Amino acid sequence: MENLKKKTFFTIFIIISLFAVFFATFFNIQTYHREYAGILNNLTRMRNLTLEKPNFPNKEPFNDDRLRNRKVMDYEVYTFILDENNNIIDKISHSDNNISKKIMTQAQNIIEKNNTSNIKIGFLYLRNYAYNFEQGKYLTIIDIANTKKTLLANLLFSLLLIIIGEILIYIISKKISEWITKPVVMSFNREKEFVANASHELKTPLAVIMASIDCLEVNKKNEKWINNLKSESDRMNNLITKLLDLSKSEYLKAENFSKNNLSMIVEKRALTFESLAYEKNITIETNITEKINFLCHKESIDELVSILVDNAISHGSENSKITVDLSNSKNEIILKVVNKGEAIPLEECEKIFERFYRNDKSHNRKSGRYGLGLSIAKNIVLAHHGNIKAYSKDGYTTFEVKFKTSEH
Repeated sequence: MENLKKKTFFTIFIIISLFAVFFATFFNIQTYHREYAGILNNLTRMRNLTLEKPNFPNKEPFNDDRLRNRKVMDYEVYTFILDENNNIIDKISHSDNNISKKIMTQAQNIIEKNNTSNIKIGFLYLRNYAYNFEQGKYLTIIDIANTKKTLLANLLFSLLLIIIGEILIYIISKKISEWITKPVVMSFNREKEFVANASHELKTPLAVIMASIDCLEVNKKNEKWINNLKSESDRMNNLITKLLDLSKSEYLKAENFSKNNLSMIVEKRALTFESLAYEKNITIETNITEKINFLCHKESIDELVSILVDNAISHGSENSKITVDLSNSKNEIILKVVNKGEAIPLEECEKIFERFYRNDKSHNRKSGRYGLGLSIAKNIVLAHHGNIKAYSKDGYTTFEVKFKTSEH
C-alpha cells in the first residue's frame, strides 16, 4: 500500500514538474531567440545601409546622412568606418550615448584579432558585445551587456519560480495522491481488519472442535473420519495462526522498536533449525558479524529469520548446505540466507512475496504451507524501512534483506 501511495505521488509530482519546467524553458528560449533575432536584424540593417554607398569606403570623412542619422532604440549600436588598412577614419553612435573609451578599445581589439570578415554574436548569456566586421570597410558593434543582464535575470527568476513551484507542486501532489488512493487504502484496511477479526473469531470454535475430537471415542468404524477431522483441523489452525501473524506484521509500529543485538537474534534463531535440517541431511552454516545493534521489533525479526531459514530447508536439496550471513557497512545491514535446491524462475522473484502465492501448489499443500510466510517476511522488512529480494543463480537461491541503518 505504501508503494502504491509513493508511485501515485511521484507520478503526479513528476508530470506537473515536467510541465512547469517545460513552460519555464519555453519562456527563456523564446526570450533568448527574440533578443538574438533583434541583434542579428540590427547588424544586418547597418550592413545594408553601409554598403549602399558606391565605391565605399574612401579616405574622405563619411557623410552619408542615412547611416549617420540611423537611430536604434533597443540597443547601443556603434559603426566605425575603416580604410583599406583597417584604420578607423570615422565613428558613428546610433544611440544617444557618446562613444566611450571602452567601446573604442573594444573596436581596436576586434580589428586586431580578426583576419576575416564575419558576424559574431555568440552566446548571449556570456557576451557583452556583438559585431559585424568587414575588412577595409566598416565595423558595427552592439553593446549587449544589458541584454545579457536581462536574460540572466529572467533565467534566475524562472529558477526561483520553479523552486517555489516545486514546493507547491509537492503539496498539491501529496493531496491529490492521498485523494486518489483513499478508496484503495480504506478497502485495504477493511480487508486487513476482516482477516484479523475473522481469524480471531475462528480461533475459539476451532479450539473447541479440536478438543472435542480428542475426546471422541475411537473405534474401527469412526477412526478414519476422526483422523480426517483432526488433520483438517490442524491445517485450519495453522492457517489461522498464519493469518494472525500476517495481520500483526502489517501493524508493526516504530514506537514499539528497541535497540537489540541483531547478531545474537539471527545466530540463535538460525541454530534452532538444525534438528529440522538434520532430517534432510542439511547443514546450517552461519557467518555473522558480531555485535550488530539495530533498532527493531525483536519478536518480528526473530520471525523473519525463522521464515527465511525454514523456507530454505523446505526448498533445499538433501545433503546440501544452508548459509546464513549477516554483515554491516556504514549505511546498511545485510542479511542473506542461501540454499542449494529449487530455483525460483526470474518472472516469479517478485510474486513469491504476494499473499497466498504458491509456485508448487501440490507440494505446499502436502507440507501444510499456504503462501503466507514470505508475505509476513516482507511486511516485517518494510516495517523496518528495509527491502527484501530473492534470486537464483548457478543452482543456489538467495534471499537478501537490507536494512538502512541511517534511518535508525
